Amino acid sequence: MIPPALLLIDLQRAIDDPRWAAEGPRNNPEAEANVARLLAAWRARGWPLIHVRHDSVEPNSSYRPGQPGNAFKDEAMPLPGETIVAKRTNSAFIGTGLDDLLRGRGVTALVIAGVITNNSVEATARMAGNLGYATTVVSDATYTFAKRDLRGRVWSAEDVHALSLANMAGEYARVMTTEAVLNPAGTSPG
Repeated sequence: MIPPALLLIDLQRAIDDPRWAAEGPRNNPEAEANVARLLAAWRARGWPLIHVRHDSVEPNSSYRPGQPGNAFKDEAMPLPGETIVAKRTNSAFIGTGLDDLLRGRGVTALVIAGVITNNSVEATARMAGNLGYATTVVSDATYTFAKRDLRGRVWSAEDVHALSLANMAGEYARVMTTEAVLNPAGTSPG
């Protein structure tokens, strides 16, 4: 049986741009450390992993190619030979060939970590679920930022994160902690 592929979403230096925190600080300050733990475990086991890089076409985006923010964060730096999929939209499946790549390798299950929980992580997890992948989103290896709603209320990053995870849970994905993914016996989801 093919093990699940680890899909690391948009873990690039661009996410450290202060503009992302304009409405308030991010949640899950330990997310990058948890990503590093997942990445080390996948590498040690020789399991499939894919780094998704956002190559924005927006002129003012910190994720634009040629900008320092387009580079991967140190904790999620691909090694030579590891697969990198470049995307231009929020979902890693749109216009990338990711689905063909996964199916070509026989992958039927995904473990997703990265940023932003309520944007690219959620869009990718929803599409993965719709495409029939057994999908897990790692709650403490993802994060987001505070967000202002259309009525002007600012929701904390923790609230935005929790609601996004609730949106995905069940219909699209399982939501689990890093510990539960790495040591499934005797741990609980969440």
